[in-house]
Amino acid sequence: VIGRPVQKIAVNNDLIRSLIKDLFKPDQMIEEKKQPLKIFADNKESFFEKEIIDIQITPTGEKDIKHIGHVILLKNVTPFKEMDDAKTNFIATVSHELKTPISSIKKNIQSLEKKKTGVINEAQKKLIESIKEDSSRLLKITSELLNLSQVETGNIQLNIQQNSPHEILEYVLEAIQVQADQKRIVLITDVDKDLPEIKTDIEKTAWVLVNFLTNAIRYSSEQSKILIQVKRDQENILFSVKDQGKGIGKRYLSKIFDKYLQIPGSNKTGTCIGLGLAISKEFIEAQGGSIGVTSEVGVGSTFYFRLSV
Repeated sequence: VIGRPVQKIAVNNDLIRSLIKDLFKPDQMIEEKKQPLKIFADNKESFFEKEIIDIQITPTGEKDIKHIGHVILLKNVTPFKEMDDAKTNFIATVSHELKTPISSIKKNIQSLEKKKTGVINEAQKKLIESIKEDSSRLLKITSELLNLSQVETGNIQLNIQQNSPHEILEYVLEAIQVQADQKRIVLITDVDKDLPEIKTDIEKTAWVLVNFLTNAIRYSSEQSKILIQVKRDQENILFSVKDQGKGIGKRYLSKIFDKYLQIPGSNKTGTCIGLGLAISKEFIEAQGGSIGVTSEVGVGSTFYFRLSV
């Protein structure tokens, strides 16, 4: 292949063709970078991250910059891919095994609270309440880890149907109201009238919106306000949650949907913020939607997602 034009080699060589196709379809480059390139050679699958670098020069005596070509780099990430797969399987197994005994603990606590099992004093009530909170937190963590592992392995099945944005919001507000009341936070809704239905998995979509609101409540001060908007945005419906919290620094905004991200100085109770948001991103993108955030330190954050009509 040395010395031959790459376009001619690509006609009969699948690998070269897959490497250079982004050069002719730049609008698809972002999508392609999400998945590593798989190459089968020597009876083994290997995975590579592809990076395309533009080569530009300023010819001697000239001022204008000229583009003279590209360098395509392939980084072998097979060991990392194998470790990531092993991690996903491990998390799925552990989460599944933990969920049953934690659920059993919660049921036993409920039995203790009933008068049939005997009278309990105030000190015992406080201990039971503490155990209940810890078991609920553990159950939430294991549930989110299980969700994440199922998303990564592609095992989550979406139940896509026509659903009303109004119904989704109503369900979410009912689920989150108690948390808001505990911190005396006012939930303000701004919803367009007569919104068209959207094709969505109502359970997964509501889960994402609840996650947004849970984070907003957790990072907001008492007696503050949270604005929830549901708006028509051309051929999409835009759901957004705006809080009056501390906000997120610019250096973390691009990584906010990464797994296991914990922003320094944030409240460390419950699951780390990035776990729920990583799952949210997978749920929305699996439905063909988009998700994002805008934020300013000291002002607050707005988390949003769009789903097509």
